[in-house]
Amino acid sequence: MEPRVEILPEKILIGRKSLMSFAENKTRELWQSFMPRRREIGNAVNIYLYSVEQYDPNFFDAFNPAAEFIKWAAVEVSDADHVPDHMEVLVLPGGLYAVFIHRGTASKAVETYGYIFRTWLPSSDYTVDDRPHFALMGDKYKNDDPESEEEIWIPLRPK
Repeated sequence: MEPRVEILPEKILIGRKSLMSFAENKTRELWQSFMPRRREIGNAVNIYLYSVEQYDPNFFDAFNPAAEFIKWAAVEVSDADHVPDHMEVLVLPGGLYAVFIHRGTASKAVETYGYIFRTWLPSSDYTVDDRPHFALMGDKYKNDDPESEEEIWIPLRPK
């Protein structure tokens, strides 16, 4: 599972966010609150859904399942001029990312992330950068289906 490494341009997203931890995961509730309203975002630029995580800079130094982070359910937009009620803007900074393809159900993602953080990253020329991580879900994404595919984007900087 070799990633492609690419430079992402800055993106503007609109969506909903929630404070959570791995121990108290509220991802399902976040997406249930966002999906019925996503069509209110009139200036979406494509069909892709962004599941974005914002971690504190030292989040990965010592894993703590109770450590909190912010998670977003969002779409990319052309501008931030019209934000629906109870939604917010997130500017996703550009930069270097490793892009991995996750195939399978969400419950299998732990295997993909294990490979990324325990195998690929330590042997690469990179370390995790302090920018948002995200999953990009497009037309190959099928919610909790073994045939589902999504891209996992990990922010990088040279070691």
